[in-house]
Amino acid sequence: MKFFPRLSFLSVKAVPTLSWSSPKPLNLRPDLVTVILLIVGLIIFGLGEALLIAAGTGVSPWTVLAQGVSQQAGWSIGLSTFMVSLTVLILWWPLKQVPGIGTLLNAIIIALVLEFVLPYIPTPEIYISQVLLTLLGILITGLGSGIYLIANLGPGPRDGLMTGLQQQTNLPIAWIRSGIELSAVIIGWSLGGVVGLGTVLFAVLIGPSVACSLFILDQMFGGAEG
Repeated sequence: MKFFPRLSFLSVKAVPTLSWSSPKPLNLRPDLVTVILLIVGLIIFGLGEALLIAAGTGVSPWTVLAQGVSQQAGWSIGLSTFMVSLTVLILWWPLKQVPGIGTLLNAIIIALVLEFVLPYIPTPEIYISQVLLTLLGILITGLGSGIYLIANLGPGPRDGLMTGLQQQTNLPIAWIRSGIELSAVIIGWSLGGVVGLGTVLFAVLIGPSVACSLFILDQMFGGAEG
C-alpha cells in the first residue's frame, strides 16, 4: 500500500466518507461507533494541542490573532478569543456549513484534555527538543482532526471555515487550511500579537498534516485507490 506516492495527500480536496461517517452533520441519533470515533478524534486533537502548548515555542495562530484583537480593542484575551470564534462561526453562514454535536463537543472535550493532560507534560529545556515536540504536536493534531472530521457530526469553528472555503474554491484542503492559519498569524501580528517559531510551523504545517491524516485514513479504511 502506497501512502505517499508523490505526496498525493497534498491534493486531497474533501473529507472522505468512511464506514463511521454520519450521513449528515446535524444528526441527533448517530451510530455509537460514530460518536466513539468523534470523541477519540477530539481527544487526540486535544493531546496535540497540549503538546504544542507544552513545547513553548510560540502560541497558536488564533491566539496571536486574539492577542492582536485584545491589544486594539482593549478586551481581555478570553473575550477576544470568544469574539474571534464568534466571527468565524458567523462566516459559516455564507459558506453553508452545518453545526452538529461535534461542534459542541469540540469545545468541551479539547478544553477538558488541556485541563487534565497539560499539567503532566513537561516543557523540554533544550530548544531543539521543544521544536521537535512542536512538530509532534502538529502531527497529532492533524491526526485527531482527520478522525473527528470524517465522523461528520459537525466541525469546530476553524475546521468548518476550512471545509466551507474548500467547497467554495475546490482547492486542496492542505492549502486552504494553511492559508487560513497564515492569514490569522499575519492579521494578529499586524495588530500587535506575538509570533514565535512554533506559531509559524503550525501555520505552515497544520494544513498538510490534516490532509495527510485524511488521505491515510481513506487509504486504510475507504478502499480508495491511491
